[in-house]
Amino acid sequence: MAMEKNFVEPALVSTTTNLHTRALLDVGVMAAMAGPAERKIKVWELVLRCLVGGFGAVAAALVVTDSQTRNFFSLERRAKYTDMKALVLLVAANGAAVGYSLLQAARCAVAMARGGGALVMSSRALAWSVFSGDQLLAYAMLAATAAALQSSLLGKLGQPELQWMGICGLYGAFCRQVGAGIACAVVAGLAAVLLASFSAFNLFRLYGGNKGSSSTRNRATWY
Repeated sequence: MAMEKNFVEPALVSTTTNLHTRALLDVGVMAAMAGPAERKIKVWELVLRCLVGGFGAVAAALVVTDSQTRNFFSLERRAKYTDMKALVLLVAANGAAVGYSLLQAARCAVAMARGGGALVMSSRALAWSVFSGDQLLAYAMLAATAAALQSSLLGKLGQPELQWMGICGLYGAFCRQVGAGIACAVVAGLAAVLLASFSAFNLFRLYGGNKGSSSTRNRATWY
């Protein structure tokens, strides 16, 4: 019996060691495969945040600097963006988006430069905060852009049923520059929607099958 026990124990130890080694190899292979995919997601998020900031800044600048003066007999009339509250809202939303995107882009750039080391955030509370910020950004930009677009169409086409005439025939340069600003705001808003999808993906994968493992959560998110 003692001899049989001496033979069995090394076999069990060898089997356990082999299983442990195989598990470590599997984890290493999965991490190596996930590495390039994680970096691609990081790069795309950084690109999208730069798009939101860049197009948002251009949109706000085009609208803020837009003005046109016309003379009607002895009266001088000047069109500016503050005459339309929807354009004021558009400028405010895009200005806030620029500041938020710059902060988040800086975070992404530092995380990529450090390989995610010190800036890995596996905390669900922190992931929820980034997700909430991106969702708020997307909704605010889309709402502001939709309101500005509706007001601009009303200014261009008028409302014949109410005998409201369009003003773009009188202030053509003003309307064209506003239209360019709204087009940039649309691009920024679409990029913000994609960002919201990225942040949702990075949040909800924390609740996957291996949510109990802290090492898995550290590899699963790179906030």
